[in-house]
Amino acid sequence: MSIRLRLLLSYIAMLVIPVVLTLLAAVLIGHAYIGDVRGVYKSDFKFYSVQKIIQEGAKTFEEIKLTASTNPDKLMDYQYLDTLEKKMLIINTGIIVRKNNNTFYISKMLDKPEISRRIPEFGKRRDDHDPELIGDNLLSIKQFDFYFSDGTPGSLFMISDVSPIGKFARDFLGSLFLASLLILIITNGLLTFIVSRSILKPIQALKNAAGQIKEGNLSFEVKSNSNDEIGQLCRTFEEMRCKLKESIDLQLQYEENRKELISNISHDLKTPITAIKGYTEGIMDGVPDSPEKMEKYIQTIHSKAIDVDKLIDELFLFSKLDLKREPFNFEKIEIIAYLQHTTEELLLDLTKKGIQVKLNAYYDRPITVIADREKLKRVINNIIDNSAKYMDKSPGEISIDWQDKTDHITIGIKDNGQGISHEALSLIFDRFYRADPSRNSTIQGSGLGLAIARRIIEEHGGIMWAESEKGAGTSIFFTLKKGNQVD
Repeated sequence: MSIRLRLLLSYIAMLVIPVVLTLLAAVLIGHAYIGDVRGVYKSDFKFYSVQKIIQEGAKTFEEIKLTASTNPDKLMDYQYLDTLEKKMLIINTGIIVRKNNNTFYISKMLDKPEISRRIPEFGKRRDDHDPELIGDNLLSIKQFDFYFSDGTPGSLFMISDVSPIGKFARDFLGSLFLASLLILIITNGLLTFIVSRSILKPIQALKNAAGQIKEGNLSFEVKSNSNDEIGQLCRTFEEMRCKLKESIDLQLQYEENRKELISNISHDLKTPITAIKGYTEGIMDGVPDSPEKMEKYIQTIHSKAIDVDKLIDELFLFSKLDLKREPFNFEKIEIIAYLQHTTEELLLDLTKKGIQVKLNAYYDRPITVIADREKLKRVINNIIDNSAKYMDKSPGEISIDWQDKTDHITIGIKDNGQGISHEALSLIFDRFYRADPSRNSTIQGSGLGLAIARRIIEEHGGIMWAESEKGAGTSIFFTLKKGNQVD
């Protein structure tokens, strides 16, 4: 749920919930106070029957007014007046009959000096007066002036004590106001807390995460289960953290590789240079005391110089490949004929080492690939040279196979040498990697051959991988795009 929708729903809830709870509170408070009024009015008083009681009182008053108009002398009958009083008492109302400014009859509930003093004179009362506070009571006074049969002026008063209703209204409205205020505060407080918590909690998590990143700690996780804007922000922040961590880890790995590269270069350069230095010092000290011995020293120095020059060339090439600064001259090559020509060039040297080379040259139609002739030749030479270095079988065998795929050719070069362990198999394409961790092996090489080969194949848009079984040989595979697949 989005934050906008969540806020909209919370605003609606802030309006609807207080209204509903206030109505419920009004019913409960009304029932709580209704007993006070029921105790005053001698009827089955309900919360909704106040108007009915007032109407009943007005109806009774109209009946008495009719009696005063048609038969005024009946208001001088005590028995009749007592009957009226009992009837009026039910609605908490009393009557006063006055003749010629003298009180003739007064109900017991109205027999109070302050009430007698406050009743209006003949002809001075209006029927639209509001209830009056007389003493401690709120009284509603209705007056009807008439003349007795002998012409004496008379007045009929029907006085209702509406204090319970007023008190009920006052207490009810006060309690309802407090309840409404409390409901509003609690409802809005809870809704605000719930909504703000759903927003502020992930924001606090983001703040803590930013603090962790500021301190350099990226080993944490920003979790969010919501799908709103904050949740999306948290997930984006987490993706940023992961990428930043990957970048830093990669940078640290590059730094480690750089240190290892410098160490390996130093070691591989130091070995032949030390040899050159030793043989040179031997010549300077006159150690070679015969022409044959002198020639051997010079040949060794020359061989070591060639090794240094070859290592520098390979390092320079690898550096340019790594920086993508080595130019490539791609062209369409008929791959089977190319493999035949390349292996023929290597056949003589490999035969001297006791290694046989087999090429699966069967094909029913020419197959072209997109490749750089010189770079591809270096790939094949490096792979075969690496196989020859670690050959421990006699005779040794190196076979070259190919597979025609839909959009590429897969070339495999397999030997029957000593093989590579499963743990080391994923490392053979790393620069300067050698199976001998001490790097004291008598096998010559820079350790860059397979690393250079893989980089060249990657520049061709292909991939290179190895399969091996310890003691049974190693297979190196790589792919090349077909001639009709050029980008």
